[in-house]
Amino acid sequence: MTFGEEVGGSLNRESLLIATLIELADNLVDDYDVIDVLTVLSHRCVEAIDVDAAGVLLASPVGELQFVASSSESMTVLELFQIQANEGPCVDCFRDGLAITNQSLDEADGRWPAFTPRALAQGFRAVHSLPMRLRGRTIGALNLFRTHQGSLTDDDVTLAQGLADVATIAILQHRSSMDAHTLNAQLSNALNSRVIIEQAKGMICQSTGCDMDEAFNRLRAHARNHNEGLTDLATRVVAKSISPSDLDQWMKPIRS
Repeated sequence: MTFGEEVGGSLNRESLLIATLIELADNLVDDYDVIDVLTVLSHRCVEAIDVDAAGVLLASPVGELQFVASSSESMTVLELFQIQANEGPCVDCFRDGLAITNQSLDEADGRWPAFTPRALAQGFRAVHSLPMRLRGRTIGALNLFRTHQGSLTDDDVTLAQGLADVATIAILQHRSSMDAHTLNAQLSNALNSRVIIEQAKGMICQSTGCDMDEAFNRLRAHARNHNEGLTDLATRVVAKSISPSDLDQWMKPIRS
């Protein structure tokens, strides 16, 4: 049985939250994959909260925001645009360490002149950005987007911030056990891993005719089914030691 499925077909909100916390904890083992943990975070936000897409930007060792994970390819493109333009809710949230909630993109009033038209063109109408912050230290930001107008409830905002806090604590605790050299190496590896994963996604798309979202889902499904690191599997795909057609099929979770 995969995450998102149970006897009876679906998970209710409370069960989904508990399962999410368990899944995050299960991923936080020695040499865990930061990208995989934060991908779990982004996907579970979409499943548990009234949003349509989620993404995570994380600070590099020198303090520059880098794209790490998202729930969809459209979100990936938008997150990368924020970094390139140095403008957008996630950039402001990281810089100020303050949450941005219930911001209508139709009423942004010139706050993000480059970002807002791009987000609207992608079909998004509202944005929420929550800091990944602990004891005054902000290491990144969680972006949540909706394709329709309307505010998130206080419970949804609290839940999203709670999930972001769990991931933040885990990352910072893991970092505290490392010396500076090892930490910088791990973060650099995480960013390099993103490049390899994107290359593998492209090869899977070209070989199987699927889209980028499906390619990533197949990559994650195969890695989990075979107890293999996501980056390690992507490296094997790029090196052509495993064919994209041999990857396990991804079964879309049934939602209530």
